[in-house]
Amino acid sequence: MRIYKFGGASVKDADGVRNVTKVLKTMGTQNLGIVVSAMGKTTNALEAVIASYESNDNSYLKLIDHLQEQHLEIIEDLEKNADGVEDGWVVRFRESDIKKDLKAIVESLKGEMLRNKSRNYSFLYDQVVSHGELMSTKIVAAYLNSCDIPVVWKDARQLIMTDNKYRDATVDWEHTEEQIQKECNEELFITQGFIGSDENGFTTTLGREGSDYTAAILAYSLNASEVTIWKDVPGVLNADPRVFHDTVLLQQIPYDEAIELAFYGASVIHPKTLQPLQEKSIPLNVKSFIDPKADGSTITSSESLVPTTPCFIVRKNMVFLRIASRDFSFIGEKSISKIFDELSENKIQVGLLQNSAISFSLCVEDKYAKLEELLDGLQKDFKVSHVSGVSLYTIRHYAGDTIQEMEDGKDVLLKQRTQETLQLVVRE
Repeated sequence: MRIYKFGGASVKDADGVRNVTKVLKTMGTQNLGIVVSAMGKTTNALEAVIASYESNDNSYLKLIDHLQEQHLEIIEDLEKNADGVEDGWVVRFRESDIKKDLKAIVESLKGEMLRNKSRNYSFLYDQVVSHGELMSTKIVAAYLNSCDIPVVWKDARQLIMTDNKYRDATVDWEHTEEQIQKECNEELFITQGFIGSDENGFTTTLGREGSDYTAAILAYSLNASEVTIWKDVPGVLNADPRVFHDTVLLQQIPYDEAIELAFYGASVIHPKTLQPLQEKSIPLNVKSFIDPKADGSTITSSESLVPTTPCFIVRKNMVFLRIASRDFSFIGEKSISKIFDELSENKIQVGLLQNSAISFSLCVEDKYAKLEELLDGLQKDFKVSHVSGVSLYTIRHYAGDTIQEMEDGKDVLLKQRTQETLQLVVRE
């Protein structure tokens, strides 16, 4: 069994859906599970729906209708080739059937919101945004079946069992493995990334970029031979080409190295994806859906990075905190415990930390907009200063010249160096 994951960029429009079909025709469809994300910017659109709803603005229903129209346009574009020949195979896509499925999903979404009585934003978020993946997989499945690629649609909420920590759910591995092995017996199936369900049947999500994690969960549970994540880049690069020049394709990456890169914020791979794959030595390929035959990158149990080169990661819009005791006492274990309790309570992710006898410095990401609550909590016991809008630069396998290049012309607030990793907090 192989697992393929296609992200939102790969199915953002009708041409993208057609290209998924081409990739499958090129690479083969035998013993394959497919994970698909929401189309294009659908998740962002659904977040806007929630924001409108939370503001007691009934225009959220119009936003849902607009989103439905966007998906209908993709369906109608796909239907143009019905009963025609496209790149050598017959297409028999009938929009009427898939339109019924799409309408049912949209009605389910509106019903969720009209019936909602919960004041828990994270709960509502998961019930709403999950509909993006449901819509995309229904459309892709219908199109694949019309192209003589017989695929079975699976509801990921019946496969991946989690706790009720909405927006960042923890997988119940034993129950999940049992469900996946029971339900995923077909030679070719398709399911949604990012979503699962709790013990009460409510939808949960696995956190940002959770579709990669879904692919890893399926692979682990089915003892897959490999996972391939299809992207619009040639593989894993040593740096983000939008920020750094002269990037290098990493052909082979050890699991531990990839986990380190993900931990420090490399955006190509979800941080939670790699550990279950490493546990069973399942290789993870990152390949281009534009050029599927190209080698791409492979993350596996190799001993070293190929080629050996510095790797650069930058995380923007971070917050730099400096925390000190109010009575000039040392920052010891008890103080650090209080600090991390506040960080955990407010779902603040730490990118760097450094402590001295009388202060504790942190660079954090406020992805849930909880900074003010964090500061309020910390200021009860500590003196706290903060700088918003900083960038955190990380260099793995740095050399002397790369350090100088990174520091030149920057206002460096904090520098931390270990044997393999250099980190800089920079005020841009």
